[in-house]
Amino acid sequence: QMQLVESGGGPVQAGGSLRLSCTASSATIFRINSGGWYRQGPGKQRELVASFVSDGATTYADSVKGRFTISRNGAKDTMYLQMNSLNTDDTAVYYCNAEIQTAIHTPRMYWGQGTQVTVSA
Repeated sequence: QMQLVESGGGPVQAGGSLRLSCTASSATIFRINSGGWYRQGPGKQRELVASFVSDGATTYADSVKGRFTISRNGAKDTMYLQMNSLNTDDTAVYYCNAEIQTAIHTPRMYWGQGTQVTVSA
């Protein structure tokens, strides 16, 4: 069963950096066509942080522009969110969402279970 898994979250001091990773658990070869990172802070609604489409175009929330970078690896089986200059407002559970392409399925969207990022001052 296709399932997205996030990793790389954890505690970090303000001003520090983290890189989140998202890949799929699958017995078959797959690629990520497009995707995004969302986050939900305490008492807040889930928001889109960054996204990319298949041609590589990216978008970012104003709050993270210049600090966060979304990307895929060369094999297109892992997506990343590089987070720099973190501040306490970045504290949230981060979720990846991706359109997965396999040889036997039409592209479809999947969500990860989330990874906690906690930024301390």
